[in-house]
Amino acid sequence: MCAAPAIMLRDDAALRVFDTGQGLPIVFQHGLGGDAAQVAQNFPDSPSRRRLTVECRAQGGSGAGGKRPFSIAMFADDVLAAADAAGLDRFVAGGISMGAAIALRLAARHPDRVLGLVLVRPAWAYDAAPQNMRPYVEAAKLIRRLPLDEARDAFASSATSARFRKEAPDNLASLLGFFARENAAVFAEVMQAIANDGPGVTRAEAAALKTPTLVIGSGIDLVHPLTTARELANTIPGAAFAEVTPKAADKDRHFAEIRIAIAGFLDRNFNNQDQL
Repeated sequence: MCAAPAIMLRDDAALRVFDTGQGLPIVFQHGLGGDAAQVAQNFPDSPSRRRLTVECRAQGGSGAGGKRPFSIAMFADDVLAAADAAGLDRFVAGGISMGAAIALRLAARHPDRVLGLVLVRPAWAYDAAPQNMRPYVEAAKLIRRLPLDEARDAFASSATSARFRKEAPDNLASLLGFFARENAAVFAEVMQAIANDGPGVTRAEAAALKTPTLVIGSGIDLVHPLTTARELANTIPGAAFAEVTPKAADKDRHFAEIRIAIAGFLDRNFNNQDQL
């Protein structure tokens, strides 16, 4: 397995691409502000599975580049370019949160390429700028307007933080972490743009998907509502749904259950390599 990333140039952005394992090709993407390490926590890597992960612009070790606006469509195009460069003609598409939105877009726009779909803790269903993503916009605006220490203090004392501290402490920890990023200013651009965006897939397009699909959701999560995961699972024909232990309750169990659910889904649906 290859642990070191390759570098792919897209416009003037240098993107890190991780390509590990052999066998069933799977493109699996991180969430907003995440990286390949986040994917490794959630995905059941195996020598019999080939996983491709792109660290999206201004996230992980990838550069931001000069092209604007940032969007889920832009990131999906970057991912597809990486799959093309790696010679992946057909693949399972999946991801966490923002990565799930990227995967959904790939499945809807390139049904000839996507063998299956794995949506982990989706934050979007069909609408752009859902209410659950508003805290990201709030944090981004503060970062872009104030010195970082002041921005963090303002967010930490906000009504949003008070609600999250009580109802979804894991979400709050992630949001506060954005104020400590080395590239906080440029990442705030990404955060605001993506939070106001969506996968660009309608309910009718999701209902027309014909690929095996797994949707994974969990509770105690205001950013990734369980209702969003259920909505997607109820719309996509034949989709399997798995509810896992909330990350806020037990992180190790949360990740273990996600890996088990994904591994079972892949083994059940893609154990015949002749279909590739």
